[in-house]
Amino acid sequence: MATEIKVPALGESVTSATVARWLKQAGEAVAQDEPLVELETDKVTVEVPAPAAGVLSEITAREGAEVGIGAVLGRLDGAGTAAVPAHPVPAGKPEAPPAAPTAAAPEKSPAAPAVAEAARPLPAAARLLEEKSLPPMAIGPGSGKDGRITKGDVLAFLNRPPPAEHPPEAPAKAPRQTEEGEERVRMTRLRRTIAVRLKEAQNTAAMLTTFNEVDMSAVMALRTEYRDAFEKKHAGVRLGFMSFFVRSAVVALREFPAANAEIDGEDIIYRHFVHMGIAVGGPNGLVVPVIRHVEKMGFAEIERAVADFGQRARAGTLKLEELTGGTFSITNGGVYGSLMSTPILNPPQSAILGMHKIQERPVAIAGKVEIRPMMYLALSYDHRIVDGREAVSFLVRLKEGIEDPRRLLLDV
Repeated sequence: MATEIKVPALGESVTSATVARWLKQAGEAVAQDEPLVELETDKVTVEVPAPAAGVLSEITAREGAEVGIGAVLGRLDGAGTAAVPAHPVPAGKPEAPPAAPTAAAPEKSPAAPAVAEAARPLPAAARLLEEKSLPPMAIGPGSGKDGRITKGDVLAFLNRPPPAEHPPEAPAKAPRQTEEGEERVRMTRLRRTIAVRLKEAQNTAAMLTTFNEVDMSAVMALRTEYRDAFEKKHAGVRLGFMSFFVRSAVVALREFPAANAEIDGEDIIYRHFVHMGIAVGGPNGLVVPVIRHVEKMGFAEIERAVADFGQRARAGTLKLEELTGGTFSITNGGVYGSLMSTPILNPPQSAILGMHKIQERPVAIAGKVEIRPMMYLALSYDHRIVDGREAVSFLVRLKEGIEDPRRLLLDV
């Protein structure tokens, strides 16, 4: 009896995926739980294991196909009863069905969208439509999955300028021809999602960035003094700089909660916890895994979590649930040599902290010029919810914690 290979549940808010790569060919024997196919979602690449042992008799979803949750990717025949097909179909190309004397009605794919579904707004969009007394048909087809209307579609409709009397029609832009020495590569689903989300942040948030600089002398001295003892006590966990910035950010967020809040329609959602997103580079692009309830964690727990996220991001093994639910983010361009940058918000978050390269520079200390290890800090924030005074004060508070780490230990 054939066993169907289906798209599993992929986590919060993920409704579809792209078939990235088949790891087995049709006709190959597979063991139970052996990886069969890679699916690329908006956030990570996940492997789908074999639900049972047998022979991969059919591949129904080609590489590059978009599939919904529960869609059939292929079929397995039992190892004791199935025969290897005489002409195996290469990975990514479904086997053609045998000719039948009468045409059967095509079976509806589980991933096929219902016509009515395309006209439905998503929950957040529905609430905003109701608040503004707008019918869904006023928005038209949405940009969400299967044409569903998203909150961003409604906001774009509300904020669009009035049309001109005779608006010029923009001609459709055809892909240009590549020249010698050029190569055209289709964007991965993750890269497309990153592009959309970053542009959405620019379009929907009143984004502004404020800067400060921090003297790293005290943290570097403390780290040098206690590095070996720290690593010995905490089973090989290395003491880095990130835990100091995370702890200092938690203190600053407690004092300026708007930077940890979210705008939802005409409401502001304040949080009494911090789910800290830490931006790390993976093989397919930047991902932001989240350390939940970081306000309850000590230095060793934070360093262990950050190191684990970095390793698994590079290996591509982060779980979907680890990439959602962040309330504030930190990105460190300094690991790549960046001296200064303006980080972009990670919607729906209202603020993000940018760390940069530590560089020795001359600074005035008590009327004298000294060479100190300095770092520029950048806080990008949504000016709709965070005022300039709060943003500047947030960075000052964070700077105080880094320049005098004793404040973090004493909570003052």
